[in-house]
Amino acid sequence: MDLPTVAIVGRPNVGKSTLFNRLVGRKLALVDDRPGVTRDRREGEGFIGDVAFRVIDTAGLEEADADSLLGRMRAQTEAAILEADAVLFVIDARAGVLPSDRPFAELVRRSGCPVILIANKAEGGAGMAGAYDAFSLGLGDPIPFSAEHGEGLGSLQDALREVLPEPDDEEEDEEGGKGLRVAIVGRPNAGKSTLINRMIGEERLLVGPEAGITRDSISLDWEWRGRRIKLHDTAGMRRRARIDDKLEKLAVSDGLRAVRFAEVVVVLLDATIPFEKQDLTIVDLVESEGRALVIGLNKWDLVADQPGLLKSLREDCTRLLPQVRGVSVVPLSGLAGEGIDKLMQAVVDASEVWSRRVSTARINAWLTDALQRNPPPAVSGRRIKIRYATQVKSRPPHFALFGNQLDALPKSYTRYLVNGLREAFDLPGTPIRLSLRTSKNPFDKS
Repeated sequence: MDLPTVAIVGRPNVGKSTLFNRLVGRKLALVDDRPGVTRDRREGEGFIGDVAFRVIDTAGLEEADADSLLGRMRAQTEAAILEADAVLFVIDARAGVLPSDRPFAELVRRSGCPVILIANKAEGGAGMAGAYDAFSLGLGDPIPFSAEHGEGLGSLQDALREVLPEPDDEEEDEEGGKGLRVAIVGRPNAGKSTLINRMIGEERLLVGPEAGITRDSISLDWEWRGRRIKLHDTAGMRRRARIDDKLEKLAVSDGLRAVRFAEVVVVLLDATIPFEKQDLTIVDLVESEGRALVIGLNKWDLVADQPGLLKSLREDCTRLLPQVRGVSVVPLSGLAGEGIDKLMQAVVDASEVWSRRVSTARINAWLTDALQRNPPPAVSGRRIKIRYATQVKSRPPHFALFGNQLDALPKSYTRYLVNGLREAFDLPGTPIRLSLRTSKNPFDKS
């Protein structure tokens, strides 16, 4: 299969070769603190998750006479840009945008090739100011990244998936594409295996009235309305204090791994005894892991004759689970095969919300309005200032606020902002992360 081509470009010593090594999974390119180590174009097969591509490491772009060594290195880089399906333009987030970055940003922009702006060396949020400065290059939203530590790979995967050519269906089938990863979790005997058997149309998983039959996290390939789905059935999760069997401890940890590797998690509740304390704990775990979430009310056929019950349970969900406000609550019956289409549509919708990106301009227009309606409180006589905001990644949506004294912002105000983001940008039910970046005061000598 012919892979799309991605070229890594930027001025010297911004970490291009470290990024190349990270993408190919091996230390193929020489890396050193000195600029100009890379001279020839180096190629390898890169991948992030299920996105595969041919990646080219290039020499640092520098102004030079065409006949000189530096000039020939630049010509090699320009040839790589012409050959590429996408360009990763790398800057040093800690140094910020330098004058030497700008002519090469213009060169990349004129090429007409899709450009992904990488603000490298931003580990631990250290280069967020420089990352924000990168907006001035006019190459779109920068991805805060650390090639050294692998931070930002999820955001880069999303960006590459948007700009690279799609492989055709035959090639995807031959490669065994992973599809949307969905984990089904819940308390013992909530009906997880029965539901999956009904979904795939065969008695693939052992089921019965006894709790705890499933011990392994079972992975199954399935297709729903032409979409590839990888289903993970997991062992029932009980409170840790009640687990004394070694095998069950292993099974529960296997279920936790399934949650971490899933994109969407369906928390299956028993509709006859919903929202038990353990159900709430499981939802809290899914939210803390940052996964997209759907709540399934299984065994609905046993309670469907109770008028107003669904409305009441959805109100209970809003009250008991404010951290995932707006999450889809779907009634279904795994045994009768009812509600599965509605459940899967909710899963696909949750995945789309989880992956959503919002432009910086829209976020700051919302922020201006939110601050006018409810200004931040004052601390020690000085009002907290929030200057701007941006989305730093998706899956789940993660926003950063920049300003002064943000470490003193009350939790009630951050909740106000998170709820505002959720409502303004249609982010129901998904975990939302909010980072606070306080600007340093240049006059503070302490």
